[in-house]
Amino acid sequence: MSEHGAPIRAGVVGVGRGQSFARGAGRHAGMQLVALCDTWEERLHALGRELEVATFTDYDRFLEHDLDAVILANYFHQHSPFAVKALRAGKHVMSETSACFTLAEGVELVETVERTGKVYVFAENYPYARHNQEMRRLYQAGEIGEFKYGEGEYVHPFSALGRNRIAPGVDHWRNWLPATYYNTHALAPIMFITDTWPVKVNGFVVAHDFDDPQIRRTAKRNDLASMIAVRMSNGAVAKLLQGQLRGEGSWVRIHGSRGLMENLRSGLFGERGMVRLRKEAYDVGQEKPEERVYLPAFPEYGAAAVRAGHGGGDFFTSYHFARAIRGEEPPYWDVYRGVAASIAGILAYRSALNDSNSVEVPDLRQKAVRDRYRDDHWSPDPTRRREGDPWPSVLGDVKPSAEGLAYAREVWANLGYQEKDGE
Repeated sequence: MSEHGAPIRAGVVGVGRGQSFARGAGRHAGMQLVALCDTWEERLHALGRELEVATFTDYDRFLEHDLDAVILANYFHQHSPFAVKALRAGKHVMSETSACFTLAEGVELVETVERTGKVYVFAENYPYARHNQEMRRLYQAGEIGEFKYGEGEYVHPFSALGRNRIAPGVDHWRNWLPATYYNTHALAPIMFITDTWPVKVNGFVVAHDFDDPQIRRTAKRNDLASMIAVRMSNGAVAKLLQGQLRGEGSWVRIHGSRGLMENLRSGLFGERGMVRLRKEAYDVGQEKPEERVYLPAFPEYGAAAVRAGHGGGDFFTSYHFARAIRGEEPPYWDVYRGVAASIAGILAYRSALNDSNSVEVPDLRQKAVRDRYRDDHWSPDPTRRREGDPWPSVLGDVKPSAEGLAYAREVWANLGYQEKDGE
């Protein structure tokens, strides 16, 4: 680590998803893991012994440890409160998606980063896939002209066994998260490639499928998938598709005023990381269109990236976090972009519940705008439900079947997961 100077002492919250950071993505970027925090004691202590680092079940005590930075890989709907507490404790923060779970949390998070002056990085890894980094390079070089229309897809179905393994507990967030909320894997690459922001959304939800034989054997009570139409800050339109439809894949397509680029949708014709660039003959002054399909290299640190998770994305989020802490570059995925991407999914659900009417995505960089959302605590979390809050499904309060609960609890027991009272 001599090339980086003294390592950045980091602690990871969440020993499930957080293992990617704990096992090496951070180390390659000049960070040293010194502590882990989780409430699942058996898994926490086992990983702590393996990696020879301190372990904590109490977050406040974890923050008292000798840390420079905190990496949040805890539950999806809990990132913002943990980030705010860490920032106030003088720690730099890298937070997994989502940045915030309500508009009020978004305002608080933005203002806490501004007030503390600490580094905040939104750990959205999909923009750093090799094809998305290449499409950013092409777009910034003017290869396809001005962004006009885009598509981002993140489709990730699960078997009943796979779903139950990653969602232990009736109230685990994966069992109830509304279909529009997990939108940043689809939206963030478009934002990154084109340097645009979401300004308006229309949300459409594919409702819970009671007849799906895999879903029937889970504790799932949210919807199947969602499509979000997004107006971007330059006037372009984007379509996002996310959810658990059959046909797994991640795909980005960008139409510009002078061309098209996309990654390959199917592995049947090559690697999905391959880029297709298309320009029409009349734009390039040739008899035939210009069309190239190729596998791009990572722009830098390719060897380290391929050893990390999520197609190299886990390396680059850690790498840019470390560079920001060392003052070498401001983070691209700062608190403003992270919150903007996250609240687009929240507001798309609001749209879906209102006949898919348009909803403005506020620009929380503007201090004058924030007061309208400072007390906006609208949330679909069924464990903290208040009057006026939405249910996780557009169909209302969907209940898992007796068959689903029985099989889910069998899987959870085999994982060593102990249900809390009332689950």
